[in-house]
Amino acid sequence: MALSYNVRFWDIRERPDRRKPFMVRWTVSGLEKSESFMTFGLAESRRSKLMTAAREGEAFDEESGLPASELRALRQKRTWYDLAHEYLEQRWARTPGNTRRTLADAFATVTPALVRPGSVYPEPRVLRRALYSYAFNKKAWEQEPPEEWKKALDWVKRNSLPLGSLNEAVVMRRALDALCLKLDGKPAAAKTTRRKRSAFSEVLNMAVENGYFVDNPLAGIRWSAPSVEDEVDPASVPNPLQVARLLSAVGQQRGRGPHLEAFFGCMYFAAMRPAEVIHLRLEQCHLPETGWGLLNLTGGVVTAGKDWTDDGEVYEVHSLKRRAATATRPVPIPPQFVRVLRAHVERFGVAPDGRLFQNQAGNYVEAAAYGITWSRAREYVLTRTELAAGLAKRPYDLRHAGISFWLHSGVDPAECARRAGHSIHVLFKYYAKFLDGVQEQANRLIEQSMEEWDRVSKGVPPTP
Repeated sequence: MALSYNVRFWDIRERPDRRKPFMVRWTVSGLEKSESFMTFGLAESRRSKLMTAAREGEAFDEESGLPASELRALRQKRTWYDLAHEYLEQRWARTPGNTRRTLADAFATVTPALVRPGSVYPEPRVLRRALYSYAFNKKAWEQEPPEEWKKALDWVKRNSLPLGSLNEAVVMRRALDALCLKLDGKPAAAKTTRRKRSAFSEVLNMAVENGYFVDNPLAGIRWSAPSVEDEVDPASVPNPLQVARLLSAVGQQRGRGPHLEAFFGCMYFAAMRPAEVIHLRLEQCHLPETGWGLLNLTGGVVTAGKDWTDDGEVYEVHSLKRRAATATRPVPIPPQFVRVLRAHVERFGVAPDGRLFQNQAGNYVEAAAYGITWSRAREYVLTRTELAAGLAKRPYDLRHAGISFWLHSGVDPAECARRAGHSIHVLFKYYAKFLDGVQEQANRLIEQSMEEWDRVSKGVPPTP
């Protein structure tokens, strides 16, 4: 919505040959606008109202010619369901498949809560599936929905709240509470709730941009999101000896185990995300016969689902997380892991596109497959106490282990953050407990230096 204060009014024009002979005329940024009326009195009343809005300093919309307040009032008669579709229409083309799926999940969760009071669809699971798989999946609009979905969607269209109702605090709280629950009524994971709330808020931000609201209706709501444990739990992070045992156990698993030993090694020695390991190609690897090597990371492979991608493929190749499409991240790797990768390439070769890791069919390694191998390796090598403590429960804990070991070794936190591919803020947020140890080590070094200079000031020779 383009707004302007450059508004000019003309006298009322009379056209006797017309059914509505009295025309109100004005311009917004030089663009002529008009409305016609049956009587001079009605025309004069309308002209006076428009002129009052202009005198009071209200901006006018260049496209419709209406004062901003009138345009908002008209638009707020549209429903939440309409707004969600408008958002998808505007953002779909430049949104990755995995994000499309996340948006659909959020909208399918909140939409049943944004209906007229007392309205409840008798088959909530059918409604959720219709919303998620059809209503909020633009790719599905190319075909007619199944009959039971069509009935559910017709019900939503009839009962969806007008946008004006979203300015009511009780309505916003009801929507936010819905985001906290799964379909069975049980609490959703805190991270899931926050992700859905973010998607909901983004739609409302777009509504502000398009003139539906003056401010985001969520801005004034006093509501606490479920707390999320941001820090990495040290109990789940294996030490170097435990990592060595786990990687060795992976290599001893039948079938895909030997092929995945280096796969999991990348998560530890280079602190790579699983998606980045799946995408790793030989051309990105500098693996000298001696000394340190280098992995020049360029992106990752994400499972989006064929229903959400433009080309119908299950996977999408993304750039590095929160980086430009052409960004790279060089990560040095120690000599012992260089030897592991060289041996891996020699033994298993690479995929036709140069990928170091592939399944038996030459396709991408799937999370379910490497997850099974990791689970078996844990049960094979970890003690009951370690298993009960949740040590290295997820393959992703290897990334945490790699970063925490860097910190423990005294590597500068800024360099740790750079190698890991996130901000220094995120490093301090997630690795606070490990940074405590780094700070203690730094304090000891500073204290030693201060004692050394104190002795010098007293005439005591420096310690050799």
